[in-house]
Amino acid sequence: MVGVLVVAFFAFSGFYTDFLWYDQLGFTEVLATQWIGTSAMFLIGFIGMAVPVWLSIQLAYRLRPVYAKLSSQLDRYQELIEPLRRLATYGIPVVLGLFAGLSVAGRWKEVLLWFNSTPTGTTDPQFGLDASFYMFDLPFFRGVVAFASAVILLSLILTAVVSYLYGSIHLSGRELRISKHARVQIAVLAGVYLLLQAVSIWLDQYATLTTVSSRFTGVNYADANATIPGKMILAGIAALVAILFFVTAFVGRWRLPVVGTALLLVSALVLGLAYPALVQRFQVQPNEKALETPYLQKNIDLTRAAYGLSDVQEIPYAATTDAEPGALRQDAETTANIRIIDPAVVTKSFQQLEQFKQYYSFPKVLDVDRYEIDGRSQDAVVAVRELNQAGLDANWVNSSLVYTHGYGLVAAYGNKRSSDGQPVFMQSGIPSTGELGKFEPRVYFGEQSPRYSIVGAPKGTDPIELDYPASREGDQQAYYTFTGDGGPKLDNIFKKLVYALKFQSEQIFLSSDVTNDSQILYDRDPAARVKKAAPYLDLDSDPYPSVVDGRIVWIVDGYTTSADFPYSKTVSLSNSIQDAEGGQSFALDDINYMRNSVKATVDAYDGSVKLYAWDTDDAILKTWQKIYPNTIRPISEMSGDLLSHVRYPSDMFKVQRKILGDYHVTNAGQFFSETDKWITPSDPQSKKDDPRLQPPYYLTMQMPGQDKPSFSLYSSFIPPGKGEDSRNVLTGYLAADANAGNEKGKKSADYGKLRLLTLTSGDAIPGPGQVQNTFNANQEVSKEINLLKQGQTEVINGNLLTVPVGGGLLYVQPVYVQSSGTTKFPLLQRVLVAFGDKIAFKSTLDEALDELFGGDSGASAGDGGIVPTEPGGTENPGTGEPDPGTETPSTDAPVDPAKAEDLRTALNDAAQAMKDKQKALESGDWAAYGTADKALSDAVDRANAALK
Repeated sequence: MVGVLVVAFFAFSGFYTDFLWYDQLGFTEVLATQWIGTSAMFLIGFIGMAVPVWLSIQLAYRLRPVYAKLSSQLDRYQELIEPLRRLATYGIPVVLGLFAGLSVAGRWKEVLLWFNSTPTGTTDPQFGLDASFYMFDLPFFRGVVAFASAVILLSLILTAVVSYLYGSIHLSGRELRISKHARVQIAVLAGVYLLLQAVSIWLDQYATLTTVSSRFTGVNYADANATIPGKMILAGIAALVAILFFVTAFVGRWRLPVVGTALLLVSALVLGLAYPALVQRFQVQPNEKALETPYLQKNIDLTRAAYGLSDVQEIPYAATTDAEPGALRQDAETTANIRIIDPAVVTKSFQQLEQFKQYYSFPKVLDVDRYEIDGRSQDAVVAVRELNQAGLDANWVNSSLVYTHGYGLVAAYGNKRSSDGQPVFMQSGIPSTGELGKFEPRVYFGEQSPRYSIVGAPKGTDPIELDYPASREGDQQAYYTFTGDGGPKLDNIFKKLVYALKFQSEQIFLSSDVTNDSQILYDRDPAARVKKAAPYLDLDSDPYPSVVDGRIVWIVDGYTTSADFPYSKTVSLSNSIQDAEGGQSFALDDINYMRNSVKATVDAYDGSVKLYAWDTDDAILKTWQKIYPNTIRPISEMSGDLLSHVRYPSDMFKVQRKILGDYHVTNAGQFFSETDKWITPSDPQSKKDDPRLQPPYYLTMQMPGQDKPSFSLYSSFIPPGKGEDSRNVLTGYLAADANAGNEKGKKSADYGKLRLLTLTSGDAIPGPGQVQNTFNANQEVSKEINLLKQGQTEVINGNLLTVPVGGGLLYVQPVYVQSSGTTKFPLLQRVLVAFGDKIAFKSTLDEALDELFGGDSGASAGDGGIVPTEPGGTENPGTGEPDPGTETPSTDAPVDPAKAEDLRTALNDAAQAMKDKQKALESGDWAAYGTADKALSDAVDRANAALK
């Protein structure tokens, strides 16, 4: 009994902590709906199985012949079974009921979706039913029929077993004798079972609309003319045989239902398998294109509708390969915004320049966002400085009470670099300073947050949470006490006890630092919080942080998906989003419908979750809004600042580009011929033995058909092929307008608009792999790279960007140099560009474009004037504040000949001081860094004086 109570208490504590978590977050109706739905379905499954089975056993036993003559073998069976009969009579139904209840409990979502289903407005072309029938109704009906069939079949089997054991069924010579009561019970159960099979077969005809054939998903010619009519006939035969069983229950003749059952089996083989196969082999295959084209057209139209591709703007693009002077003049704003900072490469730069302590870290791949700086939108590479406890002493006080949060968001200009190749930060340092204004910098909720932290303390007590480390020598570390509402309060002994059990930590219960004012923060990953608040969503694999309304918030894209949209192509969601930057796995992986229906935010300080209904036309979202009416907010409640940071999600774009690889072809005849398939190229930097797809990139650019540049997400296409058979030339270029709106709260009318450039030029436009190969094989480039590799350095190629400018396609690739020593991080030293068959390799993008376009590119690239490392450039890595000093002197200013020597000496000293600073930074010698910094300031002052 004690053991049962202990187990019950542990189970209760789990439920109670779940309730406390949801209650604090404000989503108790989500948990309550899940609990009620699961419990109700368990009871329905348990009762629905146990009662009919019990009733069947009872009837078979009570209606047995009292004086039946049994064989000696059956007598022995009865002697063995009789002592256990009562237990079996109740035990078998209970056990089967428990299994059925557990099986059905997880189907509560399916039931609620059916009960609250919303029409989609899309009608299937075969049966004329709304697509919601296939997404909501059909799965429910088939589930009910399958469950009922299992109940009746088990009841039938157990009835036959009990009837045999107690003499209702027995063999007399070669004759099988069945008592009247057993005959009625067995015949009725058999008839009900066949009626259910008739319904099941009838429903199966609708499932053909999501069946994957050799060429496409949906009904084909053989299905429409053989399979579907065959299923209708089979359903009728099954219903007729069921009636024969009902008749047998009263007249006692088994011949007709037995013959009918045999006829049903033969008909199933003929109508269900043989006839469709014959139609396919002898009627379809000789005339396949002509017969399948109408059905293939339905598949094309509904596949594009299911993935949001019906309104793709296709733009024929006769790309030129000639780099003519002034060709980029019309695209000056686009070239000025080309991002030369690669978010997948500069992580180590962020770590070395902005990590500061071993208990901070940055993600492997940084994010791309945009901010309005001086009235102009500026692409930025961003990351949150998160807490990483791996480098700390593993004691409970440190891990749970002291080191509780990360600090600050770091942002670098996407199109700028310092004179020595470092990123130029628009926001950096501890305390955080920069262009983004004042905001709450503390990060309690992030992708790398600890399992749990206990925060909060009574007023007047000294804070014990480390806020941030000392930024200068002699400064004191800052401490802080959390003041938000981020987790359940530990305001009584019982809560402390249940959380001590949950996290297997007695210190939560015993520590004097855990007071009634304490809160416990857990489940802190932004995606995990959104998933718990909205369990019906699939989430984007790349939540990203932004500074919004004075807070750091994580923006998470949520998708509604289905695998039951009629005629639509089925793909693996996990495989579709896998590329060189990774991906994730999904529980329900196969989908044929997808919408970015929800935009979610998670506050990095207090963990609050907000869900916004983004795609208000999505039927699945509308249905879930009926189920959870108070959890999703309208877009009108989204602030302008938040709207300006919402972007088109990358995972949605990856799925769409995969579909468009085939379905950019909208003519069924051309599609059938498979003469124009496209694929996404492999990332040029991926390994040969493990090729990964090139990820899509965010970039502010002006696409053909646009009036001005816009923040966009793009990818390119090449023809399919493997190894030596592959032809790495561009065939298409897809871009999505990723800018959702502006700070005034006005939603962009073009957000999500997909523009597909189809290359029509007779000239072959090289693809990313071909361009990378050209870069690597070019002798002049190789010479310069070999020079960069001198000493203990390595060369890293950044992302290869493709930009439609100058009437053609421009490739831009940053090239980084990194020390191979202990302290290393990449420095941007060169930029590779290509247009047609011409390439250039220079220190800046401006220089490279000018060389490529004959000295008159007409462009003004973002790094044309490299930002000095000193004033006006990056902040002091030790403080996060701008370095003191005056502006860097210009060598173009007129200089008095008498002061030329002083100027030359000052500039030489400045150059040496910059080298000393870099060396000190790489070695982590902050004292030497300060000395070099002072020497540099002195040299700048002397240079300025020489110019006066």
